[in-house]
Amino acid sequence: MIYAGIDAGSRATKVVLFDTEQSRVLGSTLADQGVEQQRLAAELLDRACQTAHVDRAAVKAIVATGYGRNAIKFADTTITEITCHAQGVHHLAPEVRTIVEIGGQDSKFITLEDGGRVRDFAMNDRCAAGSGRFLEVVATRLGVDLSTLGDLSRDSRKAALISSMCVVFAETEIIGLLAEGVAPADIAAGVQNAIAQRVATLAGRAVTPPVCFTGGVALQSGMVRALETALSCAVCVSSLPQYTGALGAAILASRQSRARPLL
Repeated sequence: MIYAGIDAGSRATKVVLFDTEQSRVLGSTLADQGVEQQRLAAELLDRACQTAHVDRAAVKAIVATGYGRNAIKFADTTITEITCHAQGVHHLAPEVRTIVEIGGQDSKFITLEDGGRVRDFAMNDRCAAGSGRFLEVVATRLGVDLSTLGDLSRDSRKAALISSMCVVFAETEIIGLLAEGVAPADIAAGVQNAIAQRVATLAGRAVTPPVCFTGGVALQSGMVRALETALSCAVCVSSLPQYTGALGAAILASRQSRARPLL
């Protein structure tokens, strides 16, 4: 049977189709978030079905998650992104006990029990300094594409110290560093370190390995190294970093559908 998960995030909407009989992802799509979230989600679901050669009517149930989940009226139910990320990561890597998820507007630190159940979590959604938005601001200020910012950081010889804990003040600090002649590569590496330190602050205590890094920021080269330094342990990257929330939603759709009809 086929189920769908829709992660209507702050920066992008992601859709995953999951086949329970084969226990695998059949298809996935994503697009930048828009004003009409429900229409975008419906278009992405149709696109995923077409790519996977699946009839839309074959999708047995749909769960929506993420910031915009309540806007997806055609979903059968909604579930928080904390629970969905936990289930998505657990399916891909059952041994993981800690999840670091950094998206466009927030960051999450989730600890898991056996079976992918959430034991505890902490979330920073009030300041963009620990999120992908910070990287977007820095890329713009440095005059590079966001996709190449991570590669730039690899050329750093001495990462700059970014002391401001607010994106607005940090941007001013970066302008000052550029005026002083600090290399853009050192600034990029310094920003990655600053984001990693914010995540370490969220952890607040000893980290339980194995640790999995997920979310859009996990695609940024150099962030894994920064996190490993900040958390003092090895960090692996999810095989589907942008889709773990949607995957978890699809898996939970299958479980709830089998247990009882979704409302």
